[in-house]
Amino acid sequence: MKKVAVIMGSDSDFPVVKGAITELKNFGVPFEAHVMSAHRTPALAAEFAENAEKNGFGVIIACAGKAAHLAGVLAGHTTLPVIGLPISASQLDGLDALLATVQMPSGIPVATVAINGANNAALLAVQMLALSDESLAKQLRDKKAAMIDGVLKKDAALQEQLAAL
Repeated sequence: MKKVAVIMGSDSDFPVVKGAITELKNFGVPFEAHVMSAHRTPALAAEFAENAEKNGFGVIIACAGKAAHLAGVLAGHTTLPVIGLPISASQLDGLDALLATVQMPSGIPVATVAINGANNAALLAVQMLALSDESLAKQLRDKKAAMIDGVLKKDAALQEQLAAL
């Protein structure tokens, strides 16, 4: 199975990123997590992205706040899918990171999830890997079925409360 790279622009992103790592672990997806900065270590980030496919990665999740150029830098140096995870790390509550992540030039696509949307970043990575891994696809179908069951149970409880009014 291909690995997922979780690249943080700063170790201060880790409290948010833990949600993605937990989700990847729940699916049994191998991953590596590293701190690399688009601004402070641009050569290191570029080298990582250039060699990611050769090193067994199938997807890269790039997590960054403020200027948040990490996803674009990584995407510019690989053909692997890159998922941008904007982090709320400034007085702008992550809007700056969201806009920096989502506004990529033509030819450098970056899939972008919600500000602090670590779980969805991991789920999107798993969905990408599941295109060629039936066991992951089954786990995703099972997770969706469990979510449906949960909503149906909540609706049934609501209906009971409404009937008692």
